[in-house]
Amino acid sequence: MVVDLGFGDAGKGTVVDRLCATGPVTAVVRFNGGAQAAHNVVTPDGRHHTFAQFGSGTFTPGVRTHLSRFMLVDPLALAAEAAHLASVGVPDALDRLTVDAAALLTTPYHRALNRARETARGAGRHGSCGMGVGETAAYALAAPDDAPRTADCRSPARLRRLLTLLRDRYFAEFPGGAPVPPVEDCAAAFQAFGARVRLVDASFLTGLLRSGPVVFEGAQGVLLDEHHGFDPYTTWSTTTFANAETLLAEAGADAVRLGVLRAYATRHGPGPFVTEDPALTAGLPDPHNGTGLWQGVFRVGHLDEVALRYAVTACGGVDALAVTHLDVAARRRDLLRCTAYTWPGPDGPEHVTRLPALPARELTARLLRARPVYAALGDPAEAASAVTGAPVALRSHGPTRHDKQVAAPLPCG
Repeated sequence: MVVDLGFGDAGKGTVVDRLCATGPVTAVVRFNGGAQAAHNVVTPDGRHHTFAQFGSGTFTPGVRTHLSRFMLVDPLALAAEAAHLASVGVPDALDRLTVDAAALLTTPYHRALNRARETARGAGRHGSCGMGVGETAAYALAAPDDAPRTADCRSPARLRRLLTLLRDRYFAEFPGGAPVPPVEDCAAAFQAFGARVRLVDASFLTGLLRSGPVVFEGAQGVLLDEHHGFDPYTTWSTTTFANAETLLAEAGADAVRLGVLRAYATRHGPGPFVTEDPALTAGLPDPHNGTGLWQGVFRVGHLDEVALRYAVTACGGVDALAVTHLDVAARRRDLLRCTAYTWPGPDGPEHVTRLPALPARELTARLLRARPVYAALGDPAEAASAVTGAPVALRSHGPTRHDKQVAAPLPCG
């Protein structure tokens, strides 16, 4: 199970690619998020793809992708992703795909609602990828019987009814909203998706797990988790190991918990970021993470041991670590590590090494006022291991699988 221990963008995709390339791995199971994921993989021969819904092991021939019921599936984005994979030498991605029939569908109407709502917040925007994932989750909670699922792609009348409800809700909430596709066009595209991909029930995963080793690939980061993140700057998704563990328990299986983090910290968009350093943001541009129309600016800071400790606790612990961007740390002598925070308390400044149990909004307010206490970085992998108590299994010194060094065997052997 591969999970990001930060705010996302730590390198989950390249780690999954390395695990699959050295195999044998049968499949990658996606267990949260949807089309907003952006897991960048660069092959040794220079091909690049940003994985959103397909598993990041897809460059390895034969490795399948299974989208579990916890995924929010966007058929239109999936088709575009498959087309790009074909253009970079992977023509059979859809043939290697299975989708749980119970997975929620993200539609153009969810996306339009997402963008209109975020725009309406003005200066108080929460940060969003603008892909409609949060609206998909919120709608399913508010109207579970009316939320379309992938199985509905094979039920034309029901599909059209549910899409019509969504379209009408969009225009009721935002009468002057941006144009959206007609229901009939959307329904036709979704029915084509239902006819093209293999839809399966919950029992499929049990058989898949018995067929060989499987990598569970998470999306986003623990510090954005819907339950553990810093409200309101969170995602509508469980970003810890929890969903994967549920799926594994149902199949009578278990897995190693692999936490991924950068040698320095990053965050995309607004929200608390105690170790943010404008000089690092300016000096460490990321080729695959720029300023986005909806996400906002890509921010860079120093390794944060307080946030890392919090993330690991939120996850229930990790068995091993994969530390990425060690090549950057080797050439940037100005990188530091944050060992504690100080923030205002009733009797003066408080020194914090572990985040207290507080209501989500209160914790966010404190983090926005927190100041970092720094020490020399040293070896960031060793520092992360000392904080988490977990061995470093993988060290990454560059973007491709050949830049990854196995530092210790995973606990499963």
